[in-house]
Amino acid sequence: MFHKEGFKIIINTFLLCAVLALLAEYRIENLWIQKAVQVVSVVLLILVLQFFRNPKRRTVLNENHIISPVDGKVVVIEEVFEKEFFKDKRLQLSIFMSPLNVHVTRYAISGSVVFSKYHPGKYLVAWHPKSSELNERTTVVVENNTVGKILYRQIAGAVARRIVNYAKVGDKVVQGTDAGFIKFGSRVDLFLPIGTKVNVEIDQIVKGGEDCIAAI
Repeated sequence: MFHKEGFKIIINTFLLCAVLALLAEYRIENLWIQKAVQVVSVVLLILVLQFFRNPKRRTVLNENHIISPVDGKVVVIEEVFEKEFFKDKRLQLSIFMSPLNVHVTRYAISGSVVFSKYHPGKYLVAWHPKSSELNERTTVVVENNTVGKILYRQIAGAVARRIVNYAKVGDKVVQGTDAGFIKFGSRVDLFLPIGTKVNVEIDQIVKGGEDCIAAI
């Protein structure tokens, strides 16, 4: 129900909200202020719980399909020069996550992890053109015999200050399973082979682990 990356924050928030509610009950005489503090405490806890939610997703495994790795909105579909790993032209597809989205990152294809690297960096807003090059980020490449190599990049934003990446070189991964987590919003870039058929449009809302965003 909730992602393991949020357990510590959830417990600390619960304790904080409980203390605030009790202090308001026994230390604040004004009824309106008392109830306001208690309501704010409950709302804060609800927001934290919804942020770290980890709903089960039913992934239909298909070697020809590339599924969305995250929940969010498609903001980029274009051919670009990918200079970190491929060093040639690729089809970039980017998905922006707001703080209200589920923030679990899932594997877009099954295969073997052949590259995984963390880059420290800045915290520009996620839609900034240079965020994929300058912000804190992780780069992961997964390969299989059908699709070939696909690169995905978890990118921190102005609010997202921690990226969790589970992919390690040599791992055998399964499409739709947990690949990591980005705390408090940001975006994920995918770099696909040129000629890949894209099944989504700009501004389309996608669901991680379920929606097929491209196919070979």
